[in-house]
Amino acid sequence: MKKLLIIFAVFSCFANAQDLVITNARIIDGTGRVIDSGSVVIDAGRIVSVSEGAANIAGVPIIDANGMTVMPGFIDAHRHIISGDAQTWFAEQSTQSMQAYLDAGYTTLMEGGGRLPGIMELKRRIDAGELTGPRVITSARADPGQYSTEASARARVRELAEAGVEIIKASTTPNEKDILAILVDEAGKYDLEVMVHAVTVPAMLAAVEAGTGKLVHTPHDSFLTAEEARVVAQANIETLSTIGFAVPTFDVYNDDNIPTFRDGNSWPEGILGTGSNAAGEKAVNGRTLWDAGVVYGFGTDTNYSPVKGLSHELRALNLMFSPRDIVKLMGPNTAAFIDMENEIGTLEPGKQADIVFIDGDPLELIFNLLNVKLVLKGGEIVADHRN
Repeated sequence: MKKLLIIFAVFSCFANAQDLVITNARIIDGTGRVIDSGSVVIDAGRIVSVSEGAANIAGVPIIDANGMTVMPGFIDAHRHIISGDAQTWFAEQSTQSMQAYLDAGYTTLMEGGGRLPGIMELKRRIDAGELTGPRVITSARADPGQYSTEASARARVRELAEAGVEIIKASTTPNEKDILAILVDEAGKYDLEVMVHAVTVPAMLAAVEAGTGKLVHTPHDSFLTAEEARVVAQANIETLSTIGFAVPTFDVYNDDNIPTFRDGNSWPEGILGTGSNAAGEKAVNGRTLWDAGVVYGFGTDTNYSPVKGLSHELRALNLMFSPRDIVKLMGPNTAAFIDMENEIGTLEPGKQADIVFIDGDPLELIFNLLNVKLVLKGGEIVADHRN
């Protein structure tokens, strides 16, 4: 994906240049720093300062956090956004759907392999202010199994590049490695990356050999060795979690206390893969990748309720990751996956003022992330549930 080059100026010496102050907040800035009571100053949609204590700037609107936790806006780097026919979705669901993401705390979404031209139109409408929603990073698919020749694979990449897609999604198996390498090579000519849907360890290793820069899905069907995880780390390949879809939940599709997978199938018949360990394998393999030094980010791979998708992924991650780990995983690591680490993912001067206000402390209980009270995107209030 093309790196973003942003040039900005912050005139912090002029009090009247600031246009919003958040005060009386517990601040988890995403870098590892926690401020028990502090302030965030915002100017023109960007963060000017994050500091302890009050920030007294005369004549500037103030949001009193009343002791709530403020932290970076959530990023889902693998979300299926448009359901069904795009034209119908825009007419009947888009406004409510996009607001639901904001209400859940999401300020940025990466599409997990969308269909054209729908996903491009969604990005256009949001960027133009015609539709309120999280910023959208576009993708579309180029699966190696669909192309029998080098020419057809390269033609597909050119088609996506000409359409303006920001990243290419490819689902692959180990025996498709050669075509995948062609897709990666052609994408590089257009400054595009290929994120590879690799759900098993052999597929993951084949994707590494093919030269991909990003992996989607934590592998299952076997436990990942530390050596295999180091292969990913040494290749500087970022990976997304998406482990929730292997783990049954209890509140997505039913209220009958029946363990159910995200596709509606019941436990244990609906378990992924050829074995019976997928739920445990994904969580453990995620930790193995993390311990090897892989930049491991957050994605849900869902198309249902944003709140329930968030809850489901948090439940799965909570098995092997501490709240502090999950904050890093959801913030700077996911921002790095979408090549926006200089723009979002942490609360630091110069970055976009994408900020979520949480009732409670996520470092004490990670599920407090579900208690979203206020959301800012680029310094503007886009969701407010304080009353």
